[in-house]
Amino acid sequence: MPLGLGRRKKAPPLVENEEAEPGRGGLGGAGAGPLGGGGAGGPQVGLPPPPAALRPRLVFHTQLAHGSPTGRIEGFTNVKELYGKIAEAFRLPAAEVMFCTLNTHKVDMDKLLGGQIGLEDFIFAHVKGQRKEVEVFKSEDALGLTITDNGAGYAFIKRIKLGSVIDHIQVISVGDMIEAINGQSLLGCRHYEVARLLKELPRGRTFTLKLTEPRKAFDMISQRSAGGRPGSGPQLGTGRGTLRLRSRGPATVEDLPSAFEEKAIEKVDDLLESYMGIRDTELAATMVELGKDKRNPDELAEALDERLGDFAFPDEFVFDVWGAIGDAKVGRY
Repeated sequence: MPLGLGRRKKAPPLVENEEAEPGRGGLGGAGAGPLGGGGAGGPQVGLPPPPAALRPRLVFHTQLAHGSPTGRIEGFTNVKELYGKIAEAFRLPAAEVMFCTLNTHKVDMDKLLGGQIGLEDFIFAHVKGQRKEVEVFKSEDALGLTITDNGAGYAFIKRIKLGSVIDHIQVISVGDMIEAINGQSLLGCRHYEVARLLKELPRGRTFTLKLTEPRKAFDMISQRSAGGRPGSGPQLGTGRGTLRLRSRGPATVEDLPSAFEEKAIEKVDDLLESYMGIRDTELAATMVELGKDKRNPDELAEALDERLGDFAFPDEFVFDVWGAIGDAKVGRY
């Protein structure tokens, strides 16, 4: 049905455009939380894990980011199972694993493990470190935060805009997990739910953030953040393909993304940050996958409503996504 006519009314953007400007940053949640949530790309009921015989039997090497012997993991089909395998390898509770980075032990959000792992990537697992409680005075409507999640129920700070309200609070860092806002637990919530709560906090009031930072190695103790503009890091893998992790259905081994797909995913991820204050390459990849064969924006809108309707994407966002995919197709990068 035509955009703006038959589609249900969409919510306005949660975050103003300036939230997408480069900052200090440098994470994509399953399972229902206090606000409802789960499933890659939006709140939805997932299917049970596929039989073991259908799962790719690939072996990956892993270490704890703050230092450990090297472990071997295999037999997982989604991010939550991956964290469980890492926990088994190092005899940790699965809930202690916060997020993973690829090929670096540093808290580098450009290297965050999302929906794909290169078949030769080395996985570094970041576990819970110091907990902290911070009072924040919301002097501006925009706090300067970009939020993402780890694919297993934890939401994180992925980027902090330079000069913003949060940028002036030195104890808050990129990579910190947001456990609660004003005592309301956020465990199990998706990134967009956390971004909405932060956006809706009244200006001119003080609120409390309960945070957990990742445990750091000695060479990271003095660092407050790491990483730069998303997309600036090296590509995943070394040419042998990637393992695509899905919240519904088995993981699949795929070729590395084409130049068109890489650029389209990057541009759609930028739009997610601009409109919603989140970054999620798995969600962006799903949207590109849904839109690359659609003939017009209306078909894309219908596909997004059917697959990702709980996000309530505004019409202007859908038009921009359609344009971003079209630009990438013809090489307008």
